[in-house]
Amino acid sequence: MANWVLDGLQYYGAAVATLAALLVALNLGRRITGWAFVLFVSSSVALIGWGFLQPDSKGIGWQNIALLFINATGVYRYLVLKKAPS
Repeated sequence: MANWVLDGLQYYGAAVATLAALLVALNLGRRITGWAFVLFVSSSVALIGWGFLQPDSKGIGWQNIALLFINATGVYRYLVLKKAPS
């Protein structure tokens, strides 16, 4: 795989995860937090790809498979459910 593709996946994943973490930390409301989890999902997908395509990086791939499920739960909780769980 071309180095620029792997670099793109790696840096996209890192940058978008950082932005998503900032949005969650700012606590700007359910809708913004939900969209931050969408960003986390896209970051996880990128880092799964990078982790399994880059030699010796499978640990990051497996970690992001777990994070993908956690982040999808955040999308469901903040964007799909109509009100906060009690």
